[in-house]
Amino acid sequence: MNVQNPSLPQAPETIESAIRPGYMSGFGNGFETEALPGALPIGRNSPQKCSYGLYAEQLSGSPFTAPRTTNERTWLYRIRPTVSHWGQFRKAEIGLWRTAPAAEVEVPIAPMRWDPIPLPSEPVSFLEGIRTITTAGDAGSQAGMGAHVYLITRSMEHEYFYNADGELLFVPQQGSLRLWTEFGIIDIEPGEIAVIPRGVKIRVELQGGPARGYLCENYGGAFTLPERGPIGANCLANPRDFLTPVAAYEERDAPSRMYVKWGGSLWVADMDHSPLDVVAWHGNYAPYKYDLRRYSPVGPILYDHADPSIFTVLTSPSETPGTANIDFVIFPERWLVAENTFRPPWYHMNVMSEFMGLIYGVYDAKTGGGFVPGGMSLHNTMLPHGPDMDAFEKASNVELKPHKLEGTLAFMFETRFPQKVTAFAVGTESLQKDYASYGHKLKKHFNPNQR
Repeated sequence: MNVQNPSLPQAPETIESAIRPGYMSGFGNGFETEALPGALPIGRNSPQKCSYGLYAEQLSGSPFTAPRTTNERTWLYRIRPTVSHWGQFRKAEIGLWRTAPAAEVEVPIAPMRWDPIPLPSEPVSFLEGIRTITTAGDAGSQAGMGAHVYLITRSMEHEYFYNADGELLFVPQQGSLRLWTEFGIIDIEPGEIAVIPRGVKIRVELQGGPARGYLCENYGGAFTLPERGPIGANCLANPRDFLTPVAAYEERDAPSRMYVKWGGSLWVADMDHSPLDVVAWHGNYAPYKYDLRRYSPVGPILYDHADPSIFTVLTSPSETPGTANIDFVIFPERWLVAENTFRPPWYHMNVMSEFMGLIYGVYDAKTGGGFVPGGMSLHNTMLPHGPDMDAFEKASNVELKPHKLEGTLAFMFETRFPQKVTAFAVGTESLQKDYASYGHKLKKHFNPNQR
């Protein structure tokens, strides 16, 4: 096998694990990168003959006629075109991965919460370890999302995968991953995220011990940066902090398998080589990573509580302006300074549905225990939710002074669609059966004779 990356010396197979990825900075840029000098054509996309005997192939993430601002495509210069990876596909076991619409069970309407899903003791790869918690919308109409947990105890070996149903947002919670993509190498750890566009081939490897995290499968419009509105040009997620991998390719001739998720089913075919064979590429449709600890939050500096939309990192737009197919929102370290203000999130009901997870630390609206790193909660469309009793009593009576929330990172997948819970999510022992009643513990404080 030959592994090459322009930012590194050539590494023989015996030290493949020591390879370090290289990155290019910027969000949605038109990048160009080559692992061998002169592999990229100059001034054209499809020459009669490509350098090094490569094939030219275009990967389009949008219709050809999409406006320039939303048109996504990349030209790949690879050892073999994707069509040559195409063996005789047969249906594979998809395990506990579900795709919308997937109305497996009907449960009473209520808020729901789960403890962390335990890591299995047996060897489980990325594809084998996906557990779907909720689905929303319809993947076939390219609208909605799936919220999953991934559990990984072994690396994919000579196994490759791409998702035709949607792009994948990785949110690690425990353990680090190496995402070998046909565009290059991405390493991520808890506190970072990675986005793999639909159609991009990957191999998922462990970087050390077992790994657990959250996975958002976006069936709709590609994730992009939210508009800042009156905030202006700076803060929130800054484009320069998004990193796209430089070209790195495998020249591996060995028995392999290609898995493809298409139409909610998983398909597999045998191959005799690696499909991660892109020697050079240029375009704006590519995978990327982002360090959530570089997010620059904004908030109220006098009184009251701003909408959580001010913490949006990425958004998947819909055809209705201001109504997201998905918003990826985080609740990071930040200062709380508002005067005469109840500082945690308020009690509310929302037309959007909210799937939450906790990467590390304590979430300020749930201080009474039960919402721990690796856990998750679902507050569905037009169902009530808010702080638990401990959080309410503390925030209502504490002496207000500047206070910094430290060592915490929670997130939310918010969508305009109601989320359907899977049979696995309802049947797992990690489901907290009594969570729906947390509001009953709130005390009655009403006194008509005292303001």
